[in-house]
Amino acid sequence: MRHSELHRTHRIGWLRAAVLGANDGIVSTASLVIGVAAAEAERGSVLTAGVAGLAAGAMSMAAGEYVSVSSQADTERADLERERRELATQGAQEHAELAGIYVRRGLEPELAREVSAQLMAHDALAAHARDELGISEALGARPVQAALSSAGTFAIGAALPLATFALVPTSIGIAVVASTSLVFLAALGGASARVGGAPIRTAALRVTFWGALAMALTAGIGALFGTVV
Repeated sequence: MRHSELHRTHRIGWLRAAVLGANDGIVSTASLVIGVAAAEAERGSVLTAGVAGLAAGAMSMAAGEYVSVSSQADTERADLERERRELATQGAQEHAELAGIYVRRGLEPELAREVSAQLMAHDALAAHARDELGISEALGARPVQAALSSAGTFAIGAALPLATFALVPTSIGIAVVASTSLVFLAALGGASARVGGAPIRTAALRVTFWGALAMALTAGIGALFGTVV
């Protein structure tokens, strides 16, 4: 009888970047709009600041994700190249090293050596990458994917509080943006948890708490100093 399982680890790369982008888009733009509005700026100035924040934030997220994940990819490639050279020049030592890893995981020494020999005969570099270095195809660094996911979701997240402020009277703009942004954040936390198979309530509360804190601090600064922050 076939045993079917659903795992979600292959989603980690793009899901992490997407959630980070959307969360940052909602929180930073809502905080910016609330802070500028609390400083008693004109409606047009608030919207201009919000649009500028959306554009700058999306580009910043794309650049930041690409650079940081590229650094991870560079490190992975360097480690794989080093492992490739060691396999070519120190095959016996690498075989013993891999067998030792399997012994520490619970296999009998003789079986560990046999498993190591068979896996290295099949694909030595892949075996060492996975079991010695912790590098796998599913979890490998993908800079372009991370950059596009983060920038795209940031823009979408930022557009929500910005559109909300544009559609409501200025007199209630701060209250409406704050309340709807908390709803957006809760929905984001719940959706990301569902996609990743994590507890929905915990994720929603965590995202909402930090978003509320950021907006409250920004509103306080805007009201106190009357400056765009």
